Amino acid sequence: MDPARAERLAQALAAKIPPELREQIGAVVSPAMGGVIIGHEMGRALGKPAMFLERPQGVFELRRGFRLSPGTKVLMVEDVVTTGLSSREAIEAVRGNGGEVVAEAALVDRSSGKADLGVPFHPLIRIDVPTYEADALPPELASIPAIKPGSRAAA
Repeated sequence: MDPARAERLAQALAAKIPPELREQIGAVVSPAMGGVIIGHEMGRALGKPAMFLERPQGVFELRRGFRLSPGTKVLMVEDVVTTGLSSREAIEAVRGNGGEVVAEAALVDRSSGKADLGVPFHPLIRIDVPTYEADALPPELASIPAIKPGSRAAA
């Protein structure tokens, strides 16, 4: 909703990327939907092309004329990383399109530092959120209806 804020957040996130890594980046790729805006703004902050992946059939793919030249060094950019599953799937899609993901950046790491993406990870902020098994909820949480956030369908 606030493009100026998105620009400032991307500049702050770009500043977290080590200079030697920034020099390698040839393109920014982000998964739709959550990563589209921050990915675009990261492209602008880094002076690199920005594109996004979509899942029209449940698997990430580049569409809309987006292409990576073979060997392009890519920075994957997400809004929020929780388990890292979407990031790993997006990284695999980049590989399948000839790119090489050299790192990932995200506005928020909600994994408590546990997400293993297989590449260096540079979040702007890390938020430690406790998780509980369904049968071990604290009473104050057990009384609240569960809501499934995110882009994945409920299982």
